[in-house]
Amino acid sequence: MKSTNGLFAAAASLVLLLAPLATANAQTIATLKIASPQRGSWEGAIPELGQQAGIFRKHGLNLEIVYTSGGGETLQTVVSGAVDVGLSAGLLSIMGAFQKGAPLRIIGASATGSPEVFWITKADSPVKTVADAAGRTMSYSTAGSSTQIAVMRFIDQFKVAAKPTATGSVSATLTAVMTGQVDIGWMVAPFGLKELAEGKVRIVAYAKDIEAVRKQTSRVQIVNTDVLAKKRDLIDRYAKAYDETLDWMYSSEDALKRYLVFSGFDEAAVRETLKNFIPKSSLQTQSVQGLDEAMEDAVKYKYLTKPLTKEELSVLIQTQPFAK
Repeated sequence: MKSTNGLFAAAASLVLLLAPLATANAQTIATLKIASPQRGSWEGAIPELGQQAGIFRKHGLNLEIVYTSGGGETLQTVVSGAVDVGLSAGLLSIMGAFQKGAPLRIIGASATGSPEVFWITKADSPVKTVADAAGRTMSYSTAGSSTQIAVMRFIDQFKVAAKPTATGSVSATLTAVMTGQVDIGWMVAPFGLKELAEGKVRIVAYAKDIEAVRKQTSRVQIVNTDVLAKKRDLIDRYAKAYDETLDWMYSSEDALKRYLVFSGFDEAAVRETLKNFIPKSSLQTQSVQGLDEAMEDAVKYKYLTKPLTKEELSVLIQTQPFAK
C-alpha cells in the first residue's frame, strides 16, 4: 500500500511540475490575423496549408485567415488595423498609399513576374487578342490591385481603348465572363483552366505579355506600422513559417493533396498550374524587384506624385530583418 501511495504521490508531483511548463508552452502560441487573396488560389492558400500542416504552430503561431477580393480590399484591412498582415497587395497602390502617409510597411514580396495571371473571353467571342478589346470591357479585381495596373498597362502597350471594369473575386469574374457581363475577364490559375480545357473560354492575354511585368514584383506582403512595432517577433516568426510552407508546398505530395481538398480544383488543372503557370521562383519573398520601373508606372498612373527616394524606400520596404 505504501508503495502504491508513493507512486500516486510521485505522479501528482510530476503533474504539478509539468503544469507550469504546459501553461508556458500554451502561452507561446500567439494569434496573427491574415488577409489572404482569392480563396482557392495557390498563392492565397499558403497560410491555410501551412496552418493545416502545423508549420505555423511550430513557429508559435495560430493564424486567423480572412479572404479578400483583391489588393485594394487588402490594403484597406491593413490600414484600418482589422488584420495584422496583408498578402498580395498591389505594389503600386502600396507605394502610393505610403507616400500619402498611410501607416504601411512591406515585409516581403508576394508575387514576381505574375506568370499565373491571364485574361479570358468566351469561346464564341470575336475578341482574339488585346488588340480587339477596343470599346470592350476588360476586367480587374479591385481598385488599386495589381490586376488593375495590368489592365492599364495593356491599354498603353497595345494602344487600345478598352474599358477597365472591376469584377471582384476571380470566381465572380468567371461567372461574369460566362454570362456575358464582361467581355474579357481576369483569371489566376488554376481558376479558368477547366473551362479552357472544355473549350468554353479562350485566353486573350497573359500578364507576362506586358514588358514591365516580366521581372517586376507586382504584389507584396504588408503590415501596419503599429503592428510591426508591437509584434515584430511574431512577424519574424510568420515570415519564416511562410517561407517554410512555400518550400513544403513545392516538394510534398501531401501539400498537393491538401490543396486539392481545400480548393476543390481538378488535380490535372492543379498540376498544369504548377508546371506551366506558377514556378516557385515567382513566389519568392526575399526581394521586391523592378522598383525603378514600378515607380515610373506609379507616377504615370498617378499613384505617386513623384518617385520615392532611396531613404523613403528603405523605410517602406523592410524585408531584410525577416530574411532566412
